[in-house]
Amino acid sequence: MSVEHPTVEPGTVEHRTVDLDAARSALRRGTAVVLPNPAPLTHVVAGTDPQAVNIAKGRPADQAVALWAHDPGTLAALGAALDLSPGLAVAAHRLLTEERVTLLLPLRPGAAPPDWLAPATRDGWTLLFGARWTPLLPLLADHPVLYVSSANRTGRPPAATAAEALAMFPAAVPVLGAVGAAGDSDGPPRAATTTLRLHPDGRVDLHRPGAQDRPHGGPDGYLAHVRAALLP
Repeated sequence: MSVEHPTVEPGTVEHRTVDLDAARSALRRGTAVVLPNPAPLTHVVAGTDPQAVNIAKGRPADQAVALWAHDPGTLAALGAALDLSPGLAVAAHRLLTEERVTLLLPLRPGAAPPDWLAPATRDGWTLLFGARWTPLLPLLADHPVLYVSSANRTGRPPAATAAEALAMFPAAVPVLGAVGAAGDSDGPPRAATTTLRLHPDGRVDLHRPGAQDRPHGGPDGYLAHVRAALLP
């Protein structure tokens, strides 16, 4: 079934948050939806169609997005395609589920990954987003394959609040309102997730700094934590 992609240039239509049921309906229609995260993370924009996610962000429709790694079956389907030893596969799972980073993982040369992984794959690497916030799980459960990116229009920082998302995105892009305790608004500034790259030989390096590395004094401290606590 084809999905019609609306033009989503910002306009003057009043834009208000939607509730969980409306967000679920929008996702089922193929519409990209802005979703909240708890502090210290910023919002994300997600959809069943990667082109819809990119168009909502105001960028080329074929740009790479992340696969939201929330479904155990979806993750299991990737196992044979990843160029990771069993120990590194366990480490990758822990990075996604415990640290909730965004993670670049290597694809095995000659492997045939599922077709639905292609939008999250570039140059032999696939990008997985690991956040799993309990209030969003009923919505996520509807879509084992879901694509995601930071909630920002091109050239702007990710939205830290629903109000920022409403001001940034046009009315054609639904913004889910409060669904749980999102954390202390007076705490440290929010940020998108830290992005790590896990190599087949067990090396891990930083692709993009973010929320997870800040409590460790920055990227070097966070990488030291990851190597000591999570890698085999």
